[in-house]
Parts: sequence; C-alpha cells; structure tokens
Amino acid sequence: MLKHILLWFSPHKFLCHFFPAVDLDECLTSANIILSNDPDFRVLEDGSVYATNTIRLSSEQKAFTILLSDTQKSEQKELEILLLPQGEKTRIKRQAKNTVLKRTKRKWAPIPCSLMENSLGPFPQQIQQIQSDAAQNYTIYYSIGGPGVDKEPFNLFYIERDTGDIYCTRSVDREQYESFQIIGYATTPDGYTPEHPLPLLIKVEDDNDNAPYFENQVNSYSVMENCRVGMTVGQVTAKDKDEPHTLHTRLKYTILKQIPDTHRAFTIHPESGVITTTTNLLDREECHTYQLIVQAQDMGGQPFGLRGTGTVTITLEDENDNSPVFTQASYIAQVEENTVNVEILRLRVEDKDIPNSPHSRANYTILKGNENGNFRITTDPRTNEGVLCVVKALNYEEIRQMLLVIGVVNEARFSKGGNSRGVTMCTTEVTVNVRDQDEGPECNPPIKVIQSKDGLKVGSEIFGYQAVDPETGNSEGLRYQKLSDKDNWFEINESTGTLRTVKELDRESKFVKNNQYNVTVSARDAVGRTCTGTLVVLMEDINDNAPRIIQNDVIICHPANDFVELKAVDFDEPENGPPFSFALDNSAIKFWTIEKKTDTTAQLHLRETLKYDNYSVPIMVTDRHGHGKMTPLKVRVCQCTVPSECPRGVQKGSSSSDIRLGRWAILAIVLGSALLLCVLLTCVCATAKRTVQKCFPEDIAQQNLIISNTEGPGEEVMDANIRLPNQSISICDPVCVGTLGGQGIKTGGHQNFEMVKGGGHHTLESCKGGGQSMMDTGRYAYTDWHCFTQPRLGEESIRGHTLIKN
Repeated sequence: MLKHILLWFSPHKFLCHFFPAVDLDECLTSANIILSNDPDFRVLEDGSVYATNTIRLSSEQKAFTILLSDTQKSEQKELEILLLPQGEKTRIKRQAKNTVLKRTKRKWAPIPCSLMENSLGPFPQQIQQIQSDAAQNYTIYYSIGGPGVDKEPFNLFYIERDTGDIYCTRSVDREQYESFQIIGYATTPDGYTPEHPLPLLIKVEDDNDNAPYFENQVNSYSVMENCRVGMTVGQVTAKDKDEPHTLHTRLKYTILKQIPDTHRAFTIHPESGVITTTTNLLDREECHTYQLIVQAQDMGGQPFGLRGTGTVTITLEDENDNSPVFTQASYIAQVEENTVNVEILRLRVEDKDIPNSPHSRANYTILKGNENGNFRITTDPRTNEGVLCVVKALNYEEIRQMLLVIGVVNEARFSKGGNSRGVTMCTTEVTVNVRDQDEGPECNPPIKVIQSKDGLKVGSEIFGYQAVDPETGNSEGLRYQKLSDKDNWFEINESTGTLRTVKELDRESKFVKNNQYNVTVSARDAVGRTCTGTLVVLMEDINDNAPRIIQNDVIICHPANDFVELKAVDFDEPENGPPFSFALDNSAIKFWTIEKKTDTTAQLHLRETLKYDNYSVPIMVTDRHGHGKMTPLKVRVCQCTVPSECPRGVQKGSSSSDIRLGRWAILAIVLGSALLLCVLLTCVCATAKRTVQKCFPEDIAQQNLIISNTEGPGEEVMDANIRLPNQSISICDPVCVGTLGGQGIKTGGHQNFEMVKGGGHHTLESCKGGGQSMMDTGRYAYTDWHCFTQPRLGEESIRGHTLIKN
C-alpha cells in the first residue's frame, strides 16, 4: 500500500469550504472507488474535497485519509490529508533557501502562486516568497509592481524588501479579478540589478460564492394539446458567474412544482434543461395553461450546491378535438308557398374549442331532403348559427311537408386525439311545413317547344301555350295574350292559347336563330294574376332555297388569266345543300366553259379570246337534290394583271386612244358647276333686296352699255345724253356681276369684269376702300346701268348692245 501525505492550511472555522483538488491520477490511475474515512469531508470524482459539516480548527491540526481502490486489480492506495490552522503556518526562513529555492543558474523563474477567493484572513496574509540566487553574493532588496500593487486595485499586495515575502492585504472577488500579473524586481542597495524582472502570475482560486440564476425569470412556451409523450416543449438555461468548466458551474435542473398538479405532465433533463411531456392526455379544455417552478443547482446537484429558481409558463394550443353539437335534436319550421329568399330557421351548435377559430366555426350541410334545391343553409359569421333559407319556391299543391337532415362540421379537420370527444359530424332533423297561398296561373314548363314546317301557309293552326290554375288544376277561365312575336307570324286565341299563322313561315328569316322562333305568351286569371311562358317554334327545313353564286359580277384579267373562281351558297340546311352542280346555258357554251372544283366552288373559263367588254353568262347551280335556278353572272373581260387595275368604265377594244373621264375630272366639273350656281344666287339675292348703284374711280375704263332694242350694233350715244340723279352709296355694297359674250372674274379685294368679244378685251374694276362718295353721272359701267334700268323697264331683254367709249 502506498501512502502520500498532503499538507493544507485552512481557516479556523469553515463550512462547505473548497480545498485544492487532489491529482488522483498520479496516485492511482485506474481507481474506481474514492472514499474518505472522515464523514466531515467528501471527495468528488475530479479530486475536489469539500467539507460537509461545520469544522472548527483551534490550535490542533485535523487529518483524514482518502482511500483509492481498484477492484479489478485488487490495488489500493491511501492519501493522508493534514489540515493546519492558518495561524500556525510556518514561516519559510531565508536559511532554507539552499534547500527550497536553490538555483543552479543565475536566473530566477516564476513560482506557482494562487490566492483563495473570499479568503477570511487574517490579513495581511502571506501568499508567496521570491528570492534571487544573487543574494549569495550581494545584499538584495526586493520590490514588486503591476495590477494590485501600483495599479488598480491599488495596495492589494506588498512585498517585504529584505525577505521577498509577498502579502495580500484583503479578500479578492474572482468574478472581478481572475488573476494578477505582477512583476518582481531584485536590486542591490546601490541600484544594481543582477536579475531580470520576474513575471509572477497570482491566480485567484474560485470559491462557489455565486448561485445559478435565470436571465428570464419567466419563460413562456406552448405545445399542442394531445401531443405525444416526449414532445419537446422548450429549454431553460441558467447562468453561474463562478469559474466555467468546474463543479461550481456544473448545473443540474429539476422541476420543484407544477401548477396545477393534477398529474405529472412535464419533465426536465437535468443537464440540458430541455422540458418534455410525460403524457399524451394534455387537454386544453380542462387546463389551458401550466406553470412550472424550475430549479438550477450547481456542484452537479450536490446537496451543498447553491440554487436558483425560475418560472416556466406552458400554454396548450387548441386542436380540433371537439366536434360541434346541435342544441336540439329536431326543429320545426313554417314557410308559405311561392316565397323565395326568405329565412325560415336558425340552428345553434355548441363547441368547446377556441371560439371564432377554424376549430369552432361551423359548416352546415343539408344531407337529405333537398334534392330539388329548394333550400340553402349558410353560417352566420357573427353568431356561428346555421341560417336555413328557401331559395326555390315550394308548391303547396305538390308537397305540404318536407323533412330535412342537416349535418355540421368544423372548418378545420377533426383530430382524433387521446382526448377527442364526439363524432366527426353531428346531425339533426328539420320538419318544414308548407302553408297554402291563393296563387295565380302557372306556366309550366316555362319554355315549351313545338315543331312546324318551313313555309307553313297563312291560316294554319298550331298548338299554342296552355297555362294551368293550380287551385282548380285546369286552364278554364284563363285568358291568353301574345307578348312577343318579332316577325308577326301568329295571332293567338285568347281563350285556348292556340296560334294561327298570319304570315307564311320562313326559316330563313333574320328572327330565326338555330331554326328556332320564339313567341312569348302571357296567361291571366279572373283577378288579374299572370304568368309568362315562351313557345319555341322549331322550324323543319324544306328545300325552298336554290343555291346561288355569291359574286354578282366578276373580272377576268386577260391575257394574264382566262378563268375566274366562283363560289355558291345555299341557305337551306346541309341535307338540302351541297355538293352543288354547275352548268352553263346553251347560249354561253360557245364562248365559255365551267369546271367544278369543290362541293361549293367552280371555275369559269374563256373558251376563246373575247374583246374587252362586259358579258352576261347564265349559270345554273343545283343542290344535291337537283333544286336549282338559272342566274346570269356579269363578267367583265379586262386588260389588266389583277382585277383592282381594271377601270370601272366599259373598256372596248384594245386602242390606247380611248377617251374617258377620270374621277378627278368629274369632281372638277361638279365643283365648277356648284361655284357658278353660288355666284348666280348671290346676284339674285342682292338684286331682290335693294337696288344698288356703285361708283367707280376716275381711272376706270369709260364705257356704257345701253339697250336699243335693235339687232344692229347699236347707236353711239354720248354719255351726256343719259343723266342719272346723283346718289350716295356705300362703296363696299355688293354688286351684280354678269357676263356678256365673255367671262366675269371676281377676285379678293376688288372685282374685275372682263369682256372678250371679237378679240377685244375690256376691264371694269370697282373701287376699293370704304366711305361715301358722290356719283359722277357721266361715267357708268354696264353693271350699274343694268341694275338701274332693269326694275324700270320690266326686265326687258337686251336685243341690241351699243358700247360707248369716251
């Protein structure tokens, strides 16, 4: 058996005090049993030793033994521990330096040093001694510097100058200062430094003085109700300010309390803090919130470890595990016949799931009794009630009572969990009683189809529309009226509703769509109640339409082509339509040929070259039953490349000297005629309104035209022979412009009158400007003379003319 002795110094009184860890691996690597022979001390797996009870040390020392056993190798070791009070700690004398700190070289090295956190003293407390080998030859003075000496925290350490003993003056908090890096100096009295400065690390040994704590005092999580066992709810994490990766920060989690504590529903992993479920019977309808008091304890959960607590709130999320249930097993409703879009009943349900959510909102369905679609049920979003309405009128004479089966489910899918209650769908019965109503005639069916042949003669009778009085079950006493007959084909018998044709029926009428012609009829009873029905006359086609060619006239561009494409149509049904046959009249065979290409098309060819002219070609087109009609086709043979190049006029022969008027020439003629008409109207209007005399400036041509009533050239008359009274006129009054054997031309700012006769050229120019002027009676133009004499001579025609020049 091997025995080791360790010497520790301890305070006089301590509880749960931590002693330096023992390196058990050096004692017995394979030890699987570690025991202490003293119950006041406990040894952990990492070699840490703790006092389990309050121990007092006076002047006596205390010893105990740690037993290490290897059961497989049957090997055992003992480690004896000796505790001495700190007051009896033996001072290390300088004389012992040869055996304690002897150096083989003239160098000094850092000495391991530690300081217990929260030490109780007494202070000052020696923690270390430094010495230099140079002290064998010199008188050495020691000094230190650095944090804890001449830096923050100040004056925590000091050193005796002569001995090199380092002392601590007060307790230290490791959470504030984990270590101190100080520098030791050795100098001679005259200031000589025989050694390099010595770095000295003073580590603060951790004391378990901080309890674990939760950063969030309340942690909130949620989990679905009816979830499986082992479902992760959440994870809590506590913090510990003590030294990491030691027993002081090794935490163990436990659940101290569950509220409500009906049954244990949750557990927590002791190391990770993960909270999981222990049951699959979590029911939100019984308890929707749980509260857990969670504890975190350091020292790996040892009884002497420090503790901290936190609160965890767990909310159960709703699942659709409760189906809606009707509050009544059956219902009775009343409705009057012939009423629609009315509410007749409201159905209520109960659901224990969260209100106003997909798990509680109801969907109602009519399962039975609504085969005709008379009813509709919807959900009132405000009350969650089922609203039953009539959307199609009921007939008391047909049915007086109806039985409906209505079911209800939730919007969300039903979940069959451990706490699921009820069936997936709940049903109820609704009895609907129909009340009688005095109603008018019924037009049933609203649309009635009858058949008639195309081309039915005038005066023919066809079966009309008949309504029924539901009270009597027949149509007696009803009067009929025609409301719509777009082509006025029929007249209606007011008593029987029978239709009689007043026109021959024509399937090709524009009012016939898809071989159908509609007639709207109204039936009225004695008190004026009416109903409306539609009679659809289905026309049976007869072969009364001969096929015809679509084109009325065609153009053959010769010599580029010698044929033209023809297309025929037939307005009868397909069974009376194509394929068509094409044939020429005997009179056209000499010059033309026709060739069928498809069922509806053919090509008309020139048999020989014809001159450019218009021709009429009779063509017979017949349908598949031989029904046809001879139709003349206008054909123009034109010299062109494409038909659009062929002029509209008749082109005869091939001479290039043909005279023809273009469209621009025709337009010019029309516009010229219109302009001339406007000029004449202007003269007539001016003459009819008043007689206008107009003066002319002195520089106009001096000439007068007078009436002599002879066919000769006229007489020369001096201007003095004719005198007119002086008159004041407006220079800008309108004037009459005429022509005599020449042309009259009117321009913008003045008027020119040009006369061309016998090669002579004379011009009359009116004065410009405005104002009043006196008229010189000695000089007048023909126009002035004419305007003055015509009213007085009774519009006598001019037979002879004399032109007097001054």
